Amino acid sequence: MTESRKPARGGDGMRVELELVRELARLLDETNLTEIEVHDGDRAIRVARGGTALTVAAPPPAPAAPPAAPASPPTEAPGLPPADHPGLVRSPMVGTAYLSPEPGAPPFVGVGKAVGKGETLLIIEAMKVMNPIAAPKAGTVKAILVENEQPVEYDQPLVIIE
Repeated sequence: MTESRKPARGGDGMRVELELVRELARLLDETNLTEIEVHDGDRAIRVARGGTALTVAAPPPAPAAPPAAPASPPTEAPGLPPADHPGLVRSPMVGTAYLSPEPGAPPFVGVGKAVGKGETLLIIEAMKVMNPIAAPKAGTVKAILVENEQPVEYDQPLVIIE
């Protein structure tokens, strides 16, 4: 840590570099970005407009027991783990995933459906803006890794296309 940055203690005992937060906020203004996230080991600092001004997160403690499987798990393709699959489509932003264009409407895609390059797979709502997530290539949807109205993180696996 440089001497020009003065750390402050957060409520959870984590040290926060206030000058770094200020620099990130200035960078948001200069670049017209809506969000910046910086990772340093196990710590992350996120500065965003129009919502949470600052989020400081530490990794969650390891669970004592393995978590129970959800009642309706997302459909996964057999074989390669999703993170290693060459046809993986990842979330380009933080937001809420919607699998259909509006409530009650059929989903954009389903497992086994052929899609063309540029076809909408799902939408992610971020700051009241609906962002279509398009297929990066033509192929067949092998797995949908998120559920409707599920919060998603940046770079989270969404869909597998083969």
